[in-house]
Amino acid sequence: MRIGFIGAGKVGFTLGKYFAGHKICISGYYSRNADSAYEAAEFTGSCLFKKLSDLLSNSDVIFITVPDGVIREVYNTLRQYDLTGKQLCHCSGAMSAHDAFPDIENSGAEGYSLHPLFPVSSKYNSYLTIGKAWFCIEGNSDHLADWKTFFEKLGNPVRVLSAEYKTAYHAACTMASNLVCALIGESAEILQSCGFSEKEALSALGPLITANINSILKNGVVAALTGPVERCDCETVQKHLHCFKDRKDQELYRIASLKLVDIARKKHPDTDFSGLDNILIF
Repeated sequence: MRIGFIGAGKVGFTLGKYFAGHKICISGYYSRNADSAYEAAEFTGSCLFKKLSDLLSNSDVIFITVPDGVIREVYNTLRQYDLTGKQLCHCSGAMSAHDAFPDIENSGAEGYSLHPLFPVSSKYNSYLTIGKAWFCIEGNSDHLADWKTFFEKLGNPVRVLSAEYKTAYHAACTMASNLVCALIGESAEILQSCGFSEKEALSALGPLITANINSILKNGVVAALTGPVERCDCETVQKHLHCFKDRKDQELYRIASLKLVDIARKKHPDTDFSGLDNILIF
């Protein structure tokens, strides 16, 4: 199986290098930015293609690793060529294969959504740690089991999803990854108002964040919960609310804390948390 890439950004670099490191044949890269495609080809030991037709003729599988908003545009361009027997894959968490490749069955090709639950943050280093990531996949039934086996042989856990769950699945990923940046960013800003530099704030928060995440992963969310909400410390929570000068930041604290109250009730079912409800509900 020869895998070619359209798009030479972080995801294209990472998957190409990861696959190549497992002796999978990478045919090469095509991109509107020829310099990026050349760099990705060098990085993965594959070829630079200056024409889409050449990439297609030298690839059995085409990974479209471009921003979500461009995937369908690329697909519409590919439909001008003979796609018979080809497999088109995208890596969007939010889009299903049908969303990205409407009417693909009429082209003689197959479409797949192959999304890593992993923050691909570096073109050059993310391939080193993506081996631990889950891949959630969906698409044409003909080779879906083959893609499951493909990633499992690389060592990645795999979950096959129904297309109807893609949006909810991506919302869950966003909550655990991107939205955490909002919480930590707000925390760092408050520490800076207390005299920390940004670097010092993140350094100080590091052990707290790491220990908490490790506890969640080891013991589960309910058992890992600590802090004023878990203790039903209404006085402290009320004081916290007065620390936020911006209403949207206060609302962030309120909404997140209300979710914590739900978790705290599971941990301490005999505790009356109504006092916190009264403080936190708008």
